[in-house]
Amino acid sequence: MKTVQLREQIALLQNELVQCRRCARLVKWREQVAREKVRRFAEEEYWGRPVPSFGDPNARLLIVGLAPAAHGGNRTGRIFTGDRSGDWLFRALHKAGFANQPSSQHREDGLRLKDCYITATCHCAPPENKPTREEMRNCRPFLLREMELLKRVRVIVALGKIGFEAAFTVFAEVYGKEYGAKPKFKHGVELQLVQGVMLLGSFHPSQQNTFTGRLTEAMFDGIFRRARQLISKS
Repeated sequence: MKTVQLREQIALLQNELVQCRRCARLVKWREQVAREKVRRFAEEEYWGRPVPSFGDPNARLLIVGLAPAAHGGNRTGRIFTGDRSGDWLFRALHKAGFANQPSSQHREDGLRLKDCYITATCHCAPPENKPTREEMRNCRPFLLREMELLKRVRVIVALGKIGFEAAFTVFAEVYGKEYGAKPKFKHGVELQLVQGVMLLGSFHPSQQNTFTGRLTEAMFDGIFRRARQLISKS
């Protein structure tokens, strides 16, 4: 598929995603948060809808996260934008050459991803950052269709156990693979999905992990250095 056609297909998919209202609990929560806000963002207009994926349609690096933050992506309308997790992610991507700048504050801040595409297991902000299994199943078709479209992907970085399991099972479904038992998740785990495509697991850069030291900046940077190495070899 030519790049122009691919961009059009991805744009159509994201437009469909943004209109989604399948999960009553998530619709109610994301819209409530957008109305009530928090004091520090009281003057801002919240996005309050499903947060689309974004990035380079010809990306060789695919990042699978969990879900938008209530006052991050749900506010800004761009995944991993305007919250602490995004600060960690884009800093690491910039160091590894996958982003043109080390921070992401709002949709019009000039951030561009290079050879990288970011998606999520669930595209609506969930209460307590915990989507249910049913909600993740409802969102699964979007990830399936993205995986089908992103044919040049050579490395998938999954952030957290849920993202890791989602990336593994969706890839298997799209490419008709049977792997037997699911692999165990841990930070730094590497799994060859097929010849030329690797899955890397990383702790999620949530405050729960970064504030406690479970995930350090060096550990997180190492994941994307490794992704760069693998892509260079492909």
